[in-house]
Amino acid sequence: MSDELSCMLVKNFLRSSWSCCIKPVVEKLTNWKTKNTGRPVSLFKFKNNQRVNSTFEGNRFFLRSSVEYSNPQLTVEEVQGVVAARLLEVCGNYFHEKGLGDPDAVDVAEICEKLRKPPHGRIIAFLLNTDDIEPDRYSMNPLKRSLVESGQSAYPAATVRTDNLKVDEQFIAKYDGALITRGEAEFIATILADSNGSYLDFADSVKYAQLENLSGMFGIDLSLPAMRMPLETLQFETKAGLLHHIISETHKDFNAVKQAYDCMRRSITKRTTLLTVPHSKLGYGSKRAARGKLHFNGSGTKLETVSVKYKPTRLYPNGIDPEDISLADANDRFIVTGQKLANYSFVETPSSPQFFLYALGSPENAALWHGVGAFAATQLLQSYSSARAACREGRLVKRLQEYDVRPETPMQLNLSSDYMWFHPVHRNIDASIGTVANLSDLARMGMKIEHLPRFK
Repeated sequence: MSDELSCMLVKNFLRSSWSCCIKPVVEKLTNWKTKNTGRPVSLFKFKNNQRVNSTFEGNRFFLRSSVEYSNPQLTVEEVQGVVAARLLEVCGNYFHEKGLGDPDAVDVAEICEKLRKPPHGRIIAFLLNTDDIEPDRYSMNPLKRSLVESGQSAYPAATVRTDNLKVDEQFIAKYDGALITRGEAEFIATILADSNGSYLDFADSVKYAQLENLSGMFGIDLSLPAMRMPLETLQFETKAGLLHHIISETHKDFNAVKQAYDCMRRSITKRTTLLTVPHSKLGYGSKRAARGKLHFNGSGTKLETVSVKYKPTRLYPNGIDPEDISLADANDRFIVTGQKLANYSFVETPSSPQFFLYALGSPENAALWHGVGAFAATQLLQSYSSARAACREGRLVKRLQEYDVRPETPMQLNLSSDYMWFHPVHRNIDASIGTVANLSDLARMGMKIEHLPRFK
């Protein structure tokens, strides 16, 4: 069965994505400058509930995918993203070494064999997992009731503790077979009981255990290494670290803030978009629940203060019940001085920077998005690519070369929305992988990745 699934996926992927993705990636690799090694990249996996770290040389071509901390169970969408990343990684490495030519049956067999093994080659697929997200952003976390009751629904996932969390039986009863299965809920409860208190470690333990199980079913090693950003990175950096530098640079004066606003295509007039969202001393860090405003000095040249207000905020519904909207329950207000951000220290002022800024610290040379225009916001890609262009032109964050960062825009790749996997019955992409009785139903939906050259 596993051989059939992997071969089915490889054949379909080669057919659908050859000219629009595989060839452009291989051509990019051909011109890749291996002398510019960049900084070493530290990644991790979880094995038997234990974190295992590894380091990769900076001259690899890093392909970024992701999974979510807003739910411990793996969803159909997440699994497709991991499978897609491995398909592209192996196909890219294979044809880079062999040379481009029309794929044949021998190529398919060799690619399938390589997929069974851990990542190896110039391209390294990895997961960049956002650790400042709310732990139940999309109303699909089976721990949702206890997250609210413990007062942690508006915390960033990185600071959530598992001590008072438990599986919500009402959630399981309502969504059994559509968002999650009872078997998955029982497994989650088992991992939760043995957790070390860290919600992130708990979620990763669940996901990596599921990925290991799925690897055998698909005939593809799906245990991609991962990194957490931005909070774990900020936590372990010193004030001289890269993300600290990015936050300081973008708050140093009015022009720096305006350049960042321009990347987001936001007007500087109202100044209500926070480039980094300060956390409340009460633990809140939800970007959705935070409201704020930037205040400049009388001459309008220097950031004087940032006012922040947290309020109870509805987040997003899941794909089954549009009325079941998750909540970030927060209530606080405070002021942060501009100097705290212009001379930034995460220890003194914990905060969550916007994605387009902290993504500058990701090692990615290619980014795999999911359903741009249908499931992913085009504006996010625009701000992401605009920030890179502004850095190249010396308008946004300066001195990146001191951190071995080259602000070239990574290749932008997209899982075509026409080929997105969904639950065969309920047709939702946020269904847990355990709710799909036959994985071949997903494999038959195909897989297409397309290059988005307009974002550069």
